[in-house]
Amino acid sequence: MTTPAAPPVRRLTVLHDPHCGLCRRLTHWLRGQRQLVPLEFVEVAGPEARRRFPELDHDASLGEITVVADTGEVWRGAHAFVTCLWALADHRSLAGRLGTPAGLPLARAAAFAASRYRSAVGAGQPAPGSELDDYEDYGDDCADGSCSVPPRTDAEQH
Repeated sequence: MTTPAAPPVRRLTVLHDPHCGLCRRLTHWLRGQRQLVPLEFVEVAGPEARRRFPELDHDASLGEITVVADTGEVWRGAHAFVTCLWALADHRSLAGRLGTPAGLPLARAAAFAASRYRSAVGAGQPAPGSELDDYEDYGDDCADGSCSVPPRTDAEQH
């Protein structure tokens, strides 16, 4: 007897923090990529996320990236990061490499670094004195696809 195949993933929901500059930048980047599997963004631990995913540990989702498939599968941390890349046309092969036992430590490190950054500075606040301060609002007014990086000051160029 064969086991029935799992249904295909047709949509992914990324739980993100719209008050975190890093999360906003990553969300903006993901939205700008060609998606093989549509990505939807819902505020982490917000009313919509709690309504749609009542069985999810929303407190845990606050600390690391969480992705929920329309099939009910849930990924957190490195696996969620790889899942987001898998959904993108130009990054699916990278997701395949990062999803291997050899590549997962790198994906884990990227997800861990993002998580540590968020917990160190608090949601919605850039790290004091960090380069990311300059880009806190990067992507907020880029609807026409013509985003530009703010110019560096003389002090930053030295």
